Amino acid sequence: MFEEIERRFRRLAPAVDHCTLRIERRREEKLTVERDAPGPRRALESVGGMVTVRHQGGLGYAATSDCGESGLADAIARAIDLAALSANRMVPGFPGPVPFTVDETYTGPQAQPWAVVPLADRLTMLADASKRLRIDERIADWGAAFWSIDKEQWFLDAAGGRIVQRFHYLQPTLWASASAQGETQRRTFGDAGMRVGGAEVLDQLGFATAPERVAHEAIELLEAPNCPEGAMDIVLAPDQMVLQIHESIGHPLELDRILGDERNYAGTSFVTPDMFGTFRYGSDLLNITFDPGVAEEVASYAYDDEGTKATREYLIKDGILMRPLGGATSQARAKLPGVANERACSWNRPPIDRMSNINLEPGEGSLADLVGKVERGVYMESNRSWSIDDSRNKFQFGCEYARSIKDGELGGVVRNPNYRGISSGFWRSLKGVGGADVFAVAGTPYCGKGEPNQAVKVGHATPPCLFGGVDVFGGA
Repeated sequence: MFEEIERRFRRLAPAVDHCTLRIERRREEKLTVERDAPGPRRALESVGGMVTVRHQGGLGYAATSDCGESGLADAIARAIDLAALSANRMVPGFPGPVPFTVDETYTGPQAQPWAVVPLADRLTMLADASKRLRIDERIADWGAAFWSIDKEQWFLDAAGGRIVQRFHYLQPTLWASASAQGETQRRTFGDAGMRVGGAEVLDQLGFATAPERVAHEAIELLEAPNCPEGAMDIVLAPDQMVLQIHESIGHPLELDRILGDERNYAGTSFVTPDMFGTFRYGSDLLNITFDPGVAEEVASYAYDDEGTKATREYLIKDGILMRPLGGATSQARAKLPGVANERACSWNRPPIDRMSNINLEPGEGSLADLVGKVERGVYMESNRSWSIDDSRNKFQFGCEYARSIKDGELGGVVRNPNYRGISSGFWRSLKGVGGADVFAVAGTPYCGKGEPNQAVKVGHATPPCLFGGVDVFGGA
């Protein structure tokens, strides 16, 4: 199919400064067993293409689900018309065309293809997990799910370039809500667990052994006291660090947002262009990389959706802000170095600056080593709620599960843990970063941005981290 679409595109390619076609086929499946009852199988297949034309200083996009001769011809004609309308009306610094001539293929890892696991076996695994979650009559709601995605994308340049990328994603999830005497507590597994891979992802995440632990922790939370309050140290597990990195580093560093493109929808950023190279974002322990080369991480790729080759780059090094998350277009506008992160959520959206794999590089030591440095504090896991202001600066986050820390030892479970801060001040309080042995890969499919909205997959890999003097509070 893709080869025939490519032949049509090359026959139809117009005489303009630059023309590309990005084709995508996506297959998705969602399976759920909730309260021991199988839900309906949800399956989706989507195929289409996006034509982009740059000509005489103008830019035009046109998407089509009809990749036949007439459908492509119509999309090309619409893109040409839009490019003519936008000529001499583009934002200052908008770059000219950059044709690419590479012919490369990248395939993400999948050691045990998910497609060969029989549907009956997938449902059996979910049914078994669901039954094992009901460990107590106080478990009022429970369930298990698999979400799998197959994606193949071809990016074609009329000048002869071709980039083919193929991926399979899998996310297993579990949940258990416990209720008694007017109190309800929920514990989850896998909300930040989407990865590139097949059935091996289940073993990587420990899906088979998780149900009883998830349910037991929900019951523990029912019986636990509220989280202590006040200024104290906190240790954040990797599955909470994911959100902390995402909201207070990833989004503020998106260059189109810094340039004002998101201000009427998803907010701006407290970061300004003059900060790069000098601004102290965090303590010396803070090292953040853009790294689409971590193969199993959910936002891995060889090229972004404008054909720029992806390379590992430091965004923050030894606490100093180094470069933004800006693709080729934003780099030209801002005259700043960036990264290969122009990405689109689907064939019917144009690429914009997005997070990809944004990782906090490991330091030294174990979780016990981090806890051992705390005289009084709280250890927190798994995000439950989040709030951050329009400039991605002041934030307040809540977690599902926590344990008190006293004199370097983990204590009992506490419920309703929350903390708040201001982005740069919070990261400057970083005083411990776990080592490679506790470095964990995570990912989410739900990062939203842009008008019309685009939800993309974003990866974060991080060890647990220790922060000092954080404002901690409990709640209902």
